[in-house]
Amino acid sequence: MLIRLLTRFGDKISSLGALVSAMGCAMCFPAIASLGAAVGLGFLSQWEGLFVSTLLPLFAWIALVLNGLGWFSHRQWHRSALGVAGPILLLLSLYPFFQYGWSSYVTYSALGLMVAVSLWDIFSPANKRCDDDSCAV
Repeated sequence: MLIRLLTRFGDKISSLGALVSAMGCAMCFPAIASLGAAVGLGFLSQWEGLFVSTLLPLFAWIALVLNGLGWFSHRQWHRSALGVAGPILLLLSLYPFFQYGWSSYVTYSALGLMVAVSLWDIFSPANKRCDDDSCAV
């Protein structure tokens, strides 16, 4: 029960945290930062280094772990695969792919995928589709 609650709410919080962290970094992610400035988050630019180096990867790791743990509560591989794809792409775009010009597109896609999976989970919650005995591990 604790894992279900943790994955249910933690996934959304970590996706939102990653999105807000990206909105605070105008130099790295100008498209998302301009959206953040439009909604009144322009003051976050003073903590740009903290957001990119610490908070964005931290929220991505939290989302990755919680979506991975979500498998144990609902046993739906497609939902879990989409849930971990966003954080994995985000972490890849921040570390090994950051030196390439196209990494910002990967970052935007990863953040969009994280938000889309979170919204999917809000509007169509995952339910376990098999018993513990009959599920393939």
